Amino acid sequence: MRPRFSLGDVQRLVVDIDGTLLRGSLPLPGLSRFFGFLELRHVPFVVASNNATKSAAGYQERLASLGAPVKSEQILTAGAATARYLAGQLRQGASLYAIGEPALEAVLRQAGFVLLDDAGKPADAVVVGGDSTLTYEKLKYAALLLQRGARFVGTNPDLLCPTEEGMVPEAGATLAALESATGISPVVIGKPARYLFDAAVEMMGGERASIAVLGDRLETDILGGQRAGLKTVLVTSGIDDEHAIVQKGIEPDLVVSGLDMLVELWERELEA
Repeated sequence: MRPRFSLGDVQRLVVDIDGTLLRGSLPLPGLSRFFGFLELRHVPFVVASNNATKSAAGYQERLASLGAPVKSEQILTAGAATARYLAGQLRQGASLYAIGEPALEAVLRQAGFVLLDDAGKPADAVVVGGDSTLTYEKLKYAALLLQRGARFVGTNPDLLCPTEEGMVPEAGATLAALESATGISPVVIGKPARYLFDAAVEMMGGERASIAVLGDRLETDILGGQRAGLKTVLVTSGIDDEHAIVQKGIEPDLVVSGLDMLVELWERELEA
């Protein structure tokens, strides 16, 4: 039995992107209706993604083109959360070796870090995000720097990411390879760790008891939300469904089949 939960008590929302709002570049059903409802009901939200391969501006542009006008300051990526974490851990101008897409490199540079091209100089930290151009050489440089004492930081633990083609390797697969090669475990910033959730809550303000997390993954969105003291709503349009709840033993407060169902239930509770 799930505990009693009322959408009418939800005043703020932390919303996942991949598998919840989008599948790859395609919108999931009910996207514009969902954001129209949040605007109409004046529900503050942060769109929080474990995907560090895209920038907030990139997501903002994509969502706007699909009928979801979200401001870039309402979007928090794992890359931005990682840069924020490192800024609190390392000196200004510290050297990093990054495995990731240009969006991750850009947010790290904007935070004042110097990015190395190889393992020729010492690195204060090795930062790993999703990388569609991952090579043996990148893994080699990262492994060498880790063995020389660099900190090991991952943007997110996801092994796979849903795309139009299907499930493809994500940052977690690279982290696993490096951990296996070096015996060194990374600090992971993205969901289910609290860093990203806490940053999202700070951006919105409000009491945690009135904030819910909406996502499609039990081990990241739902478990992470629970650890952060937030309510949780699983949408079965992405990775996990009702069967996975039983298999994994992670129980969300509410399960919906999609964004349309969520809006319908929410409207019904507010009008009751």
